[in-house]
Amino acid sequence: MKAKLTMQATGSSGGEGARTHIQGEYTIPYNFHILISLIVLANSGVASVLILLHAYQLHQREQGLIPSRGTEPGCYAWGGDLLVVGIVANYCAVAADTFSSELGILSKSRPRLITSWNLRQVPPGTNGGVTIWGLVSGLLGSLIIVTTTMAFIPFCPPNTSLIGLKDSSGWGFRERQRFTYAMTLWGGLGSLLDSFLGGWLQQSVVDTRTGRIVEGEGGKKVLVSKKGQSSMHYQSRADVKAALLNGEGKNSVPEQGANDETAIDESLDKKMGGMDKYDARKKYRKPSFGDEKPSRKVESGLALLDNNEVNFLMALTMSLGAMGVASWFWEVPFSSILPV
Repeated sequence: MKAKLTMQATGSSGGEGARTHIQGEYTIPYNFHILISLIVLANSGVASVLILLHAYQLHQREQGLIPSRGTEPGCYAWGGDLLVVGIVANYCAVAADTFSSELGILSKSRPRLITSWNLRQVPPGTNGGVTIWGLVSGLLGSLIIVTTTMAFIPFCPPNTSLIGLKDSSGWGFRERQRFTYAMTLWGGLGSLLDSFLGGWLQQSVVDTRTGRIVEGEGGKKVLVSKKGQSSMHYQSRADVKAALLNGEGKNSVPEQGANDETAIDESLDKKMGGMDKYDARKKYRKPSFGDEKPSRKVESGLALLDNNEVNFLMALTMSLGAMGVASWFWEVPFSSILPV
């Protein structure tokens, strides 16, 4: 269904397909040994740093270098570990964002641009476009992460009947309930923040002939021609073909077929994505390839960041923000997250 709503920058049908460590399905470069997956860095980079800091703190506690905040070995106290809060916040936010993106695009109602003063309608897949279904899906993703957290993280049990007081270092039902509500909502806010950042800082490009959003490979930026700049995406097929027949320009056909129109057509199909040659069976195409109007235009946003960079910025903001709120609520110094 998603493949019918967006399209790839290469001209193929849209949709990212099954999500992998490189967010999409494309050829892995040969220098894979120096390639660090962008989507892993975007969604888990902040949490990974916090996990390393927390592992170091746990080691120091085992060595007795810093006091343990828990009543039992290996458990996490209520009002104790800010790093645990930051780690959970990271995954709640990115899960909410992923659920919103993957499921929100299937909403029957058209998304509205959250950064627009009048919340104008935009094509599905537009950065900053939100729907009620997408927001609810984001909360679902956040709730799944929090529920998993509460089931598997060894929080300290309550050690006093006065649950909720500052001298209590355990997690009772009320504390778990508060944490679940707060972190689920926090993850949903992370999805909203990603929409704002995407709407402002990430450019959305629409294909003028199909009205569909063009997706960059691996979340990368989609190229569009600047005003007054000519490129093969914006030239008519006839002009490009004439240049190729005359052997002009960097896109000229190799000498063995310089005057062979069949070879020229085959070369154009490859160079122009195979989508610019009119096919009557493709009803969504228009046989108006003789004009020189741009085939792509900017729908919204500035081309300052790509999708992975927006995700990383959102995750960083939500993790630090959650630790800041927990620091204030629990009266635990924010500096406690730093190694000693």
